[in-house]
Amino acid sequence: MDRSKQLGEEKIGKLLLKFSIPAIVGMLVNALYNIVDRIFVGKGVSELAITAITVAFPISIIIMAFGMLVGIGAAATVSIKLGQKRKDEAEEILGNAFTLIIIVSLGVTILGLIFMEPLLKIFGASEAALPLAKQFISIILIGALLQNVGFGLNNIIRSEGNPKMAMSTMLIGAILNTIFNPIFIFVMHTGVRGSALATIVSQTVCSIWVIQYFTKGKSTLKLKTKNFKLKKGIVRQIFSIGLSPFLMQLAASVITIILNKGLATYGGDTAIAAMGIINSVSMLILMPIFGINQGAQPIIGFNYGAKNFARVKKALKLAILAATTISTTGFILVELFPRQIIGIFISGTGSELLSIGSRGIRIYLMMLPIIGFQIVSSNYFQAVGKAKISIFLSLSRQVIVLLPLIIILPQILKLDGVWIAGPSSDFIASLITGMFLIRELRKLENKSI
Repeated sequence: MDRSKQLGEEKIGKLLLKFSIPAIVGMLVNALYNIVDRIFVGKGVSELAITAITVAFPISIIIMAFGMLVGIGAAATVSIKLGQKRKDEAEEILGNAFTLIIIVSLGVTILGLIFMEPLLKIFGASEAALPLAKQFISIILIGALLQNVGFGLNNIIRSEGNPKMAMSTMLIGAILNTIFNPIFIFVMHTGVRGSALATIVSQTVCSIWVIQYFTKGKSTLKLKTKNFKLKKGIVRQIFSIGLSPFLMQLAASVITIILNKGLATYGGDTAIAAMGIINSVSMLILMPIFGINQGAQPIIGFNYGAKNFARVKKALKLAILAATTISTTGFILVELFPRQIIGIFISGTGSELLSIGSRGIRIYLMMLPIIGFQIVSSNYFQAVGKAKISIFLSLSRQVIVLLPLIIILPQILKLDGVWIAGPSSDFIASLITGMFLIRELRKLENKSI
């Protein structure tokens, strides 16, 4: 069956599995970048090196944010155009996306290198952690273009109906990163620089792989030089839809900065390192949910464009069910085995980091069971092109609710206040998202009638 045709005709359950499982595997493997970096750095360099990577992480988030701005914005637009049988327009979007990725990535690299040291200090780097943080993030910044070409265009591979190829891209990168990290750190003794080099080398291979697919591979859409010239209408479309995940990533960066400030005040470098580990574990749990989002997005977008609203609703409900199952499983593991999970990242069993991290992870991730619903529901509005609602719902969890809680609660509860802010925000944002989704489902019901 034609890749695009299957989106409108194949059974939703089977289709969601077909698209989501490769995406879940890919996203899980992608999460290994962060986890592998912290494990090898923690065991092969020092616990302070984990702190250094953690305070540098907001810059990594910003780099990824620009990749998502273009990649996810273009992917959602491509899905809708394919649903409307407009292949030529979809190829124009692909070409424009490639050009935009190059422009924004080079801009991020230049500005990042210029303002690297003051940014790291703002992000919470102590005098002890700053040199290590600079060593790590300078290499990541230099490789920003290589990271975003593969990451950004890979979203479009999935949107044109080829999730297995998208999964392969992520698998290649993560496997290479896992191989190169111990070589650079333990064999070549390059410290945190080695971890950054392993990331960039593996992502370079991914970018070459993706470009090869769109030029000489069996892609539905082709990367053509005639489509590289930017068109105002296409750029506006890409940015309007991609703005939601972009702002969410930027918000995550801002929140990380404020979190690091609170952590430094009430727990020092050790608490920052603990949050770095907690974020790695959180990513491992949430990445499969993002994989479900990526699997559901072309199904929802295509059928919404084709006005097949019954299939849209079914895809949404199945995605929410799957995401909730994953997030609940993660919650159970975190609550039952906190010390064992934190212990994976460090040497020894009696460190202060193990004690602080074990308590922190149980509190910070206590609302995991409802996060799956909130993330999938926010993504629905993005998939159907309702960018403003998607932006608001994404920011409700990441900024609007969380920001004041991070500022207020630590002043009352100190370090526990930092941990409690996360689940409190998750709960409130999920209630808000539920109200918007109920209203949207009613509208779809009326359109179906």
